[in-house]
Amino acid sequence: MAVLRTILTVIFVIICIALTVLVLMQEGKSQGLGSISGMADTYWGKNKGRSMEGALVKITTGLAVGFMVLAVVLNLNF
Repeated sequence: MAVLRTILTVIFVIICIALTVLVLMQEGKSQGLGSISGMADTYWGKNKGRSMEGALVKITTGLAVGFMVLAVVLNLNF
């Protein structure tokens, strides 16, 4: 069981680092004056799910779920 716990801890640390990097790579939700003048309705704003930003959001969500699951599993006393 100690080997499994060590492997899960290493995976947990890798997820933590990846999650930090991905959050820092993402753009802010408020783009200053661009959002006021309606820049969110451009082609890239409508197709955000298919863009790189959309992919970053999906990957971040997946890593956040993995982070939470591993945090709970690693806190179990087995």
